[in-house]
Amino acid sequence: MKKKGSLENRLHVCRAERKLSQGDLAKKVGVSRQTISSLEANRYNPSLILAFELARVLDTDITELFTYYQDQEDGNP
Repeated sequence: MKKKGSLENRLHVCRAERKLSQGDLAKKVGVSRQTISSLEANRYNPSLILAFELARVLDTDITELFTYYQDQEDGNP
């Protein structure tokens, strides 16, 4: 039984609520603006360290920022 999953985030929403640009957030966590853009578009999954750093900078819990959905290929629970 092979399992896979997907990661979704509320990064854009949390960033906008704090009136931060992608560039501002990128500077605060030490990555490029393109990394933030890719994260928001779900083209890139962050490292665990980056995910925690984003949550810290945005003053939110990591589980409020990122949600993991597990899919199962064989249809069994």
